[in-house]
Amino acid sequence: MKSANLVIALTKGRILEETLPLFAAADIVPTEDITKSRKLLFDTNVETVKLMVIRGSDVPTYVEFGSADMGVAGKDLILEHGSDGFYEPLDLQIAKCRLMTAVPVTDQTDSEVLKVATKFTNIAKHYFAEQGRQVELIKLNGALELAPSLGLADSIVDIVDTGKTLKANGLEPKDLIADISSRVIVNKASMKIKNAIIRDILSKLSTAVKAK
Repeated sequence: MKSANLVIALTKGRILEETLPLFAAADIVPTEDITKSRKLLFDTNVETVKLMVIRGSDVPTYVEFGSADMGVAGKDLILEHGSDGFYEPLDLQIAKCRLMTAVPVTDQTDSEVLKVATKFTNIAKHYFAEQGRQVELIKLNGALELAPSLGLADSIVDIVDTGKTLKANGLEPKDLIADISSRVIVNKASMKIKNAIIRDILSKLSTAVKAK
């Protein structure tokens, strides 16, 4: 990728549908329908701006190492990855949810070491350390709600939207760890080298967010 280009990494899936209108308001529109293509890199109406569509969990890595100049990722993924390698200048106020602990409705856990299933192991480790609670973390990438009922864990840490999935599996949300939404992140070197165009995009995105 030529350094003259500005590459923006977007999170594929449902978040993409909320992200594209904001970028359109910032005068950045892909030249083809991203949602119907298997490509990962797309041209836009701005010759020097490219859009990359990848997994949300990969966006912070691409931005940190400079393969993308900017990116859009959920705050949960930013917290899990760590944000030392980039700036986080703008909250897009989309894909809002909560990162919470959840326990069985009939929770009677009194063990000294709490077994916690989650895919957010870094966040959970930091959170429970702050609580002064000893935990055994169990890394799972899906079906977290099953872990307590199958005896694998006492509690889970996961994203909660409506809470219906938790309820259907005999769980209830307990403690709020963080409010989550999608954020714009910017590579630190890119912010210096491509400052003018990045600040212009951030300004237009900010205006679009406020206008929603």
